[in-house]
Amino acid sequence: MTIKTRRRESPADPRFDAVHVVDDATLGQESRLTEADHSAVRVWLRLLACSTQIERHIRGHLRERFGMTLPRFDYLAQLERHPAGLRLNVLSRNLMVTGGNVTVLTTQLLGDGWIERLPDPTDGRSIVVRLTASGRRRFLRMALEHEQWLVELFNGFDAPHRDILYAQLGRLRVHLTTRTESEA
Repeated sequence: MTIKTRRRESPADPRFDAVHVVDDATLGQESRLTEADHSAVRVWLRLLACSTQIERHIRGHLRERFGMTLPRFDYLAQLERHPAGLRLNVLSRNLMVTGGNVTVLTTQLLGDGWIERLPDPTDGRSIVVRLTASGRRRFLRMALEHEQWLVELFNGFDAPHRDILYAQLGRLRVHLTTRTESEA
């Protein structure tokens, strides 16, 4: 991989003047962009490229280290945040996957002893799923390593830059949420 440093003026923040440019073969689709492309297209492809690169990294580690898929990890992470458990429809919404996918994951995780099904205490007609004690212990060990992989991945990307990026992505998230809600 070839890395070159190029000076670029940034009206928003002079700390971004030095930008590292990676060769086109490494960048992939994003390298086809030009200044003539609309900024919305450039931002979208840059976000997508970063997300895909991080996701690929995490998927590989989960598979190699734990034999775990990212969808299963995400499912377990949702349950870890809700110790009393979640109804499957709520879990499906939180994971942004279809009910069928949640059903398949639920069956697998039940069989592997990660989760259990219980009657919903607020609605006797419904069930909730929650982590078993063993599932919680195993997940927390995995989650610690997951966090460390992310810390290592972002190592060298200065904290002030991370903070600015986090804040700006938060603003974008609010903007997009308001736009999509008003269109619905």
